[in-house]
Amino acid sequence: MQVIVNGQSEVEYDRNKPLPERQMEYLDKMDTEMDAGFTLGDEKIEQPDLMQRAQFVAGYLAQAMISDNDQMIAASSSWLAQRLPDLKQVKIDHADERISIDLVFNEERVNQVKVDLQMPSKGKSLH
Repeated sequence: MQVIVNGQSEVEYDRNKPLPERQMEYLDKMDTEMDAGFTLGDEKIEQPDLMQRAQFVAGYLAQAMISDNDQMIAASSSWLAQRLPDLKQVKIDHADERISIDLVFNEERVNQVKVDLQMPSKGKSLH
């Protein structure tokens, strides 16, 4: 799973590496705290379903990315990757005060390589 901020891959979560028991317990604690409900946008969610929980946690991930809070990045990305095994990407776009978050289940980002090409000067060939 990848976390992409403003088009750049910032975090890659490897689901093949097992989480230590302590970290799994923390994810369970997050679930227990969300069981009490929370506010998502302007709406109070009394009994959140999995996708509402995912949106809530993705919001925390976005805030953690913006503030460089490594512990919250680790916890929220772990929760998303563990609870949503089909999640491929979390796309966060941040401009000024606006943040948009997309949870992407149907596409994987392939590592991209930037290549700068210089055009030959007039009269030269590319051969």
